[in-house]
This record gives sequence, C-alpha cells and structure tokens, in this order.
Amino acid sequence: MAGEIRVVPVDDKKRMATFHALPRRIYGDDPNWVPPFLLELNDRLSHTKNPYFQHARMRMWLVYRGSEAVGRISAQIDRLVPQYHGEAIGHFGFFECENDIGASHALLETAETWLKRHEITRILGPFSPTINEEPGILIDGFDMPPMMLMAHGRPYYANLIETSGYEKAKDLYAYYLDIRNEILPPTIKKLCDRFMRDGKLKLRQVRMKNYAADLKIVLDIFNDAWSENWGYLPMTDAELKHTADGLKMLIREDLAYIAEAEGRPIGMMVTLPNLNEIVKAIDGKLLPFGIFKLLWWLKAKKAKTTRVPLMGVLKEFQNSPLGGAAAFALIEQIRQNGVAGGAAYAELSWILEDNPRMIGILDKIGSRRYKTYRVYGKALG
Repeated sequence: MAGEIRVVPVDDKKRMATFHALPRRIYGDDPNWVPPFLLELNDRLSHTKNPYFQHARMRMWLVYRGSEAVGRISAQIDRLVPQYHGEAIGHFGFFECENDIGASHALLETAETWLKRHEITRILGPFSPTINEEPGILIDGFDMPPMMLMAHGRPYYANLIETSGYEKAKDLYAYYLDIRNEILPPTIKKLCDRFMRDGKLKLRQVRMKNYAADLKIVLDIFNDAWSENWGYLPMTDAELKHTADGLKMLIREDLAYIAEAEGRPIGMMVTLPNLNEIVKAIDGKLLPFGIFKLLWWLKAKKAKTTRVPLMGVLKEFQNSPLGGAAAFALIEQIRQNGVAGGAAYAELSWILEDNPRMIGILDKIGSRRYKTYRVYGKALG
C-alpha cells in the first residue's frame, strides 16, 4: 500500500473526533455494523465520569497511511490487575483497522512499547477498556449484528492480530435463544416448581422504588459469582454506583429478578432491551431527534431482542440443586415476561469457553452458540 505509516497520539479534540469516526469507514459496506452510541462511548472514555480511571490509565493512538487515518488502538494499565492476578498484565482495546498489516503492526507495537515502558510483561485484549465492554475479536458470527456492549469486527482482524505475534488466550461465547416457546425440560421444571412450592426458593423483581439497594444486591452477587472466573476483576464501590446509575434508564422491573432462599438473595438475572436496535435507527446520535426516538422506544417497550449481561448464583450454591433451580427459574420467569412485553429473542453473553456449568445450562434450554469472541495475548520481552 502506498503512503508512509505514522502513528500519532489522540491528544486533542480533532484527533478524538477522528478516533470516533474511523469505524464508519471500516464498516461502511457492512449492514450488520451498529454505530457506537456516542453518549455511552463518551462516558466510557471520560476520565472524570468513568470511575475505572480511578485505578487505571489509558492512552489512545491513530495510525495514518499517507494522509488517511486507517486504524486506531488504546492501551490500558489497571492497578487492580497485579493485585488479583499476580502478574504485570496490560490491555489493549478499541482496535479497528483497515486490512493493512503494516498499519495494524504499527498500532500494536506502539501499544506494546508504552506498556513495556511501564514495566508490563504481558498484553491481553481487546478490552474496551474493560473485559465487560466489547471484549475480544469476533471470530465467527459476522452474519448478525452485535447486541449492546458487544463488539462487531471484520473477518480479517484475527489475521492482523496473529501476524503481530499474538496467540489465543481465551474464547468468549455468545448464545442466541428463541424465547417464544417453552424452554425448560420437564424434569427441571418440576425441580423449580418443587423448590418454589415448598417455599425454599422465591423470585422477586428488582424494585425501582428501591433501585439503589436492589442493584447493589445484584452487583454484589455478580462480584461473588464471577470471582473465580478467568480475567475477573471486582467492581469498586464507585464502579458499582456508576454501573447502577448507567443501567437505570434501561432496567425494566419485569426483566430484572433476584432469587432468594429463605429471604437471603442467592442469585440474580438482569435482562436488558437490546439498545442497539434503536441506536442503529438513530445512527448513534441523540441530536437533533434521536433522543425523542430513544425515549419513545424505551417507554413503548419496542425491543424485539434482549441481552442478558448479568446473571449469577452465589458460589456456595452453584453446585447445589437449589442453585441450579434458582438459575433455571430466573431464566424461565424472565423469558415469560420478555415474550409478554413483545421480545422474541435473547442473547446470553458472554460465557467463558471453559465454563461447563453455564454452558450446560444454556444447552439444556435450547440456546445455540452463534458468536465467538477471542481474547489474544502476547508476552512482552
């Protein structure tokens, strides 16, 4: 390809605008690409609004070939990582690039150099900026648009990354479920009914009038249930509040439930209307009329698809019949409510490739794996 390659830092408003705009060129002919929701993206990148930056730092770059910006990347260092994983691991994210090996290599090399300068010995990614936001490179499933906070990608991205010496660290799965029909096998339904009938298991909605307290329960269960998962980092108190505040507009009481055993919360499931449906319709922009369309869409409950980003059972119950019944009962209750509200399909994501318990649950209810996201790693010598 003609033109000199140069990498520049994103250090002013003009370059930040280019950083935001670049995906439109990359995906210009892809009908399944969904533009970013700029309000959410700006919040995610804000060092003053996003409490992630209270314990992390990030740099961003653009790569030019000649006068054209052809790629972008970020690099992050999170102080919590060595505390919980015992290794000096840094991350890269927000990776987008034209099919240009020279440009992609220059981006990755720049991110690696910055991380090595700060004594990082291994790089993982993409995380944008965390593992809970658009993690991984899409490996398969390009034929359907991504759900909210999940990434899309170009089929050549894996080759660009691997050509720079990266290897698979972990695969993350997304499952797709038609929720319009019964999904629980008869034996599992009987188990759930028995626990409910005997009063050993109760489901209740997340109550908007008690939203802060109930979301804290949900996120505390998440922190416990996911604590031994690969790549896990706990949410800080500030991040818990920020997440709760960010979800409030999207949370529907009929799609968010807590499972209790003798009055004690032991499990939870939060299903969100797939915001990407309306984000695509408004082209990611609230102005001038996008905000009215968004508010109408939320109020009218027009979502046909949903995503389950939060689900978990406390560790002490995960291998018990009661814990299994709680998980299945949550899925079935929210499935019924989702259908009543007009939804037809749900994505359950993301699931670690080596999480047999969760994969087993999803297999039993008839969901199918329809997307794979790969997290790549590389030792930094």
